[in-house]
Amino acid sequence: MSQHIYQQHRDEHLARRYREHDSEFAAWASGSGVIQHRADTQVNVFRMACDLKNRGKVASIVDVFRLLRAADHLTLAAMWLVVHMTYAKHVYTDGRPLAAKDFKADPQGHTGGALNMVPGYIGYLAANALCGITRSWVMGQGHCVAAIDACNLLVGNMEKAHADRYDWSDAGLSRFVQDFYSYALNAQGGPASPLGSHVNVNTAGGILEGGYLGFAELQYVHMPLPGEQLVAFLSDGAFEEQRGSDWAPRWWRAEDCGLVTPIMIANGRRIEQRSSMFQQGGPDWFAAHLRLNGFDPLLIDGTDPAAFAWAIFESEERLQGSAEAIACGTARYPLPLRYVIATAPKGFGFPGAGTNRAHGLPLQGNPADNADACNAFNLGAEKLYVAAPVLQSALPYFLTHQAQSRVHEKDHPLARRNVVLKHLPQPEWCQVNEVHSPMSALDAYFVALTKANPELRVRVGNPDELQSNRFHSTLAHLRHRVFEPEEGNDEAVNGSVITALNEEAVACAALGNKGGINLVVTYEAFAVKMLGVMRQQLIFARHQKEAGTPPRWLSTPFLLSSHTWENGKNEQSHQDPTLCEALLSEMSDTSVVRFPADANSAVAALVDCYQRQGELHTLIVPKQSLPALLDSEQAQQLVQDGALLLRGDNQATVCLVAIGAYQFQQCQMAWQRLADRGLKASLIYLMEPGRFRRHFRDAWERQAGASPTLVAQLFPASVKTTLVATHTRPEAIFGLIPIPPAECLVHGYRNRGGTLDTEGMLFTNSCSWLHLLQSLADAQQTPLANWLDPLEIAALNGSEDPRPMVQFNI
Repeated sequence: MSQHIYQQHRDEHLARRYREHDSEFAAWASGSGVIQHRADTQVNVFRMACDLKNRGKVASIVDVFRLLRAADHLTLAAMWLVVHMTYAKHVYTDGRPLAAKDFKADPQGHTGGALNMVPGYIGYLAANALCGITRSWVMGQGHCVAAIDACNLLVGNMEKAHADRYDWSDAGLSRFVQDFYSYALNAQGGPASPLGSHVNVNTAGGILEGGYLGFAELQYVHMPLPGEQLVAFLSDGAFEEQRGSDWAPRWWRAEDCGLVTPIMIANGRRIEQRSSMFQQGGPDWFAAHLRLNGFDPLLIDGTDPAAFAWAIFESEERLQGSAEAIACGTARYPLPLRYVIATAPKGFGFPGAGTNRAHGLPLQGNPADNADACNAFNLGAEKLYVAAPVLQSALPYFLTHQAQSRVHEKDHPLARRNVVLKHLPQPEWCQVNEVHSPMSALDAYFVALTKANPELRVRVGNPDELQSNRFHSTLAHLRHRVFEPEEGNDEAVNGSVITALNEEAVACAALGNKGGINLVVTYEAFAVKMLGVMRQQLIFARHQKEAGTPPRWLSTPFLLSSHTWENGKNEQSHQDPTLCEALLSEMSDTSVVRFPADANSAVAALVDCYQRQGELHTLIVPKQSLPALLDSEQAQQLVQDGALLLRGDNQATVCLVAIGAYQFQQCQMAWQRLADRGLKASLIYLMEPGRFRRHFRDAWERQAGASPTLVAQLFPASVKTTLVATHTRPEAIFGLIPIPPAECLVHGYRNRGGTLDTEGMLFTNSCSWLHLLQSLADAQQTPLANWLDPLEIAALNGSEDPRPMVQFNI
């Protein structure tokens, strides 16, 4: 007899004895409708009840069984509501069959996944009520939001936007299902419905949209602080979409992490076919895979809320015990993290379960115009229906927050972060013309910042070569997080630098740590891989702001170095300004994109970032040593205003605008030559182009933008020709800044490169000061010989080596 068969018989025997021993247990164990309880779940639940009783969490084990029976009823009711959200436009709490007129003409929803999430979320609520703890939650498969919203409505755990509009009545529920995928617009031209197709700011307790599968998997281990607990609902589809979640045991440390319970809803189907996991062997294969990667897999019945509640309890107990073993010195990292695999057919409990259809619309046809589909819906809904008296008797078991002195689930710790630095050290400014690496200056300041605020957990996301990017001191102080530090290297078991050759994974380490101080350092070209997760974060934060509940986590800087103009030696694949261009297209009040001119302005930008909340700051920073061209006052003024007039006055007819440190140097040289030849020109450094948009897209962005007075001062009507030298491609800036296109010349990266040094990159992309003056001469219809010497003109024509001429000298 195999071990599995032996265990099954043993569970059945024990479950039978427990049922004979306790009538309340037997009442729960008999199941409710489509919710049935396997023998192993029964055994686990009985033992958990005894444990809770012994710890004083419950007065009697009977309380556990009654609560879990109530959980069955709530699960059925929430599943009943979920299928109505997809198909119905009218809901009747008396459970009557629906007629064709009661259905939507265009049903929508990720029904199967949402149905599978209901037992998980109710199990989470049950675990909270049983233990008297409000755990945090996150859901990677955000398209299953119908489950969360339905459950929250049922138990009254709603944000104001939902609470003011929905209740458990015919009218309230009909409004609720009609709002789901209503596509209606409000007076401002935005969605009128507070419901969304994914987790949004009105989803009580929601912290992540989950529109990009796989990012919750990368963030969850970095989310809870010590003393906090997190339940992370994950997707088997995300397992094949995003690598890196396998590394969670590499990062978890009892000393600076809260308890985490990852739960995969393993329902086996993607939109059109089985997931890769199920093609390779299903949950058993996945469990073996998890063991190889440092997890302790736990398979449960994904159709049973009690199985989820027990799994959460069991996983935390196991992890807490392992942490105590670490503290006693009897164990060492990595600890085997529990990983719950909840298996269920997709769309369990409703017709079409387990088929490809279950992903979206499980019925064969629309009940609004298909009699067979209408009949199938009513038969399926009938099996899920729970009468009002039964629901009313079930709810009190879940409304125990006041008695247990705990917050509602919508207010769980991760949803209510509020981080402000207690101490902001003063920077050590460079003297003007002092040669210093801007990245080294940021490195020194970041170390001082973390030392001044030791109570805040630090995460540094590093895909590769932190030292190459001149962050020596940060690495020496915070060190790579590893299991076995190698002597002589900057490594530590509890290091704060999360290093992995996966840009998404290290970005998520920082984005997950919303209770602390964060930083991401990467090559500019590789940072493009971070765009998806950055954009998801930006969108959610912006929506929170618009809803009147702005996020209050400490703003996170992304330092893009070894960048386009100084990384030519590694070929053109390493010369890519795409990320900053893309982020300039996002809303400027939450996506702050800055191009420091030197070490002082880089430090000033970082200081400003850490004084703000709920924003992502992208700084494109040189790592090579450059002269400091701005003093401390100018640097701080530049950050405050976003741009600074450095040369000339408002009488000039020509204006040179620099965006980027190397572009600034070339503009300085061009300006000096014009001044030497008697032409008055102004010189502006534009550090934050997003604040100078030609057209702001809404009031929030306008409020964060430069004042009209400042814009008029920088770009007066007297200027007839403006020439911009930018770090980005010209097209990214040409339509952005408020200068008529006919009067504006823009030079930037034009997709030219190769194995070149900085001077070569500037020249081949027509961004040298020689090219700037050539372009300006053409626009002014001035002979180029008036401004350039014959040797310089020869360099432009290719008959002389231009590189010595392009080098910047103080």
